[in-house]
Amino acid sequence: MSKITAQHCSIIFKEAIIDYHKANHVDTLLNNPYPENSLDNILYHKAWIDTVQWHLEDIIRDPHISPDEALLIKRRIDSSNQARTDMVEKLDDIILDSFSTIHSAPDAKLNTESVGWAIDRLSILCLKLYHMQEQVDRKDASEAHQKKCTFKLQVLREQESDLTLALNQLLEDIATGKRLVKVYRQMKMYNDESLNPVLYNRKK
Repeated sequence: MSKITAQHCSIIFKEAIIDYHKANHVDTLLNNPYPENSLDNILYHKAWIDTVQWHLEDIIRDPHISPDEALLIKRRIDSSNQARTDMVEKLDDIILDSFSTIHSAPDAKLNTESVGWAIDRLSILCLKLYHMQEQVDRKDASEAHQKKCTFKLQVLREQESDLTLALNQLLEDIATGKRLVKVYRQMKMYNDESLNPVLYNRKK
């Protein structure tokens, strides 16, 4: 596998976001162009999940949505959150494997999150950039709205630059043994029928 970089992740994320918006519908079928189980396949799939969920979050905030539809959307969002976590853990497995031969220094430092979750933040940031640019380009929006969104877009671009640098530094520190590569599972409980008391108490 080629070297993992934040820039490469962003390229795949932005490709998936653009592909989704060709149809721009939450029921559009995923058509992943990358080989199954490859890093790029997982990155593309993850960005697609995030993009669909972004739009589901928009839909559920419609003040005129019916309660029945809102419940269906909420359950889709719950399922999407679990799928997002699963994709991050797949990323972490690949990253852990790619650094498996690295010998960490005795004083190697820990990080507050896994590499997979740092990449997850980059995916969400790519979505924010896409949709804030969309607001800047809106022809029906006021000049004040466009000006405000232009400022926000500049902030997001700075965040992208900073996160790209920080993620690459983390990957480099892991590769040189300065930081430990560890995987932290989310251990989500609410989707597990044996751990969510509302679910397991219904069986009694």
